[in-house]
Amino acid sequence: MISPLAYVSKDAKIAEGVTIYPFSTIFEEVEIGEGSIIHPNVSIYPGTKIGKHCEIFPGAVIGVVPQDLKYNGEKTSVEIGDYTRIRECVTIHKGTTDKWCTKIGSHCLLMTYVHIAHDCQIGNNVILASYVGLSGHVEIDDYAILEGTAVVQQFIKIGSHSFIAGASLVRKDVPPFIKAAREPLTFAGVNSIGIRRRGYSDEQVREIEDIYRILYVLNSNISKGIEAIKENVTQSPIRDQILNFIESSDKGIIRGLI
Repeated sequence: MISPLAYVSKDAKIAEGVTIYPFSTIFEEVEIGEGSIIHPNVSIYPGTKIGKHCEIFPGAVIGVVPQDLKYNGEKTSVEIGDYTRIRECVTIHKGTTDKWCTKIGSHCLLMTYVHIAHDCQIGNNVILASYVGLSGHVEIDDYAILEGTAVVQQFIKIGSHSFIAGASLVRKDVPPFIKAAREPLTFAGVNSIGIRRRGYSDEQVREIEDIYRILYVLNSNISKGIEAIKENVTQSPIRDQILNFIESSDKGIIRGLI
């Protein structure tokens, strides 16, 4: 159902079963997947592709040009996966020539007043609580959770299944499976409750705890911690995932316990 009081460009591609409420604006070169719901007063700009069964609430602005002085009108985009919910007054900017696209995965929840800047790459099942702000080029892996008013510096990477406390200032990369809190942002333990809820076994949780104990508690710096992990922890997909994240970090990872 498309309200006659909504503006929908004739060049937009609207699938079967999409609901668009009054006073929303859907520009040209927009695609909306089947079963999605667009509430009143939503603005969706050219170059935006929205998946199936998404729900976008009043005041959201998606696909507007980035706040990047280097942007010169290039044809870039926003892509949003399936079953993602975007709450009131969320803003999502399209990409620049860095990635050409700002991407948000499936089954995500973006709460009120979240801002996602250009070229961010967000995985599946990610939760960004109210007033979270992502600067440009931020990468967030699957199942990460950021509590309210957390702010992330540009080019930061946040690992899968991580949990970042509210009001945090994220200036360094956050490895997978951990909790992060305090100022400056610090390792605050393994996100054991979260990963058990997602099907990780007790043995896998202990392996993750052992790795981060070696890295953050038993060694004085990250380089020594990495070498100790390689020497003392049997190779496994979890060990390799953690080490690959840490060793590929350009910004460096957050510090250990104070």
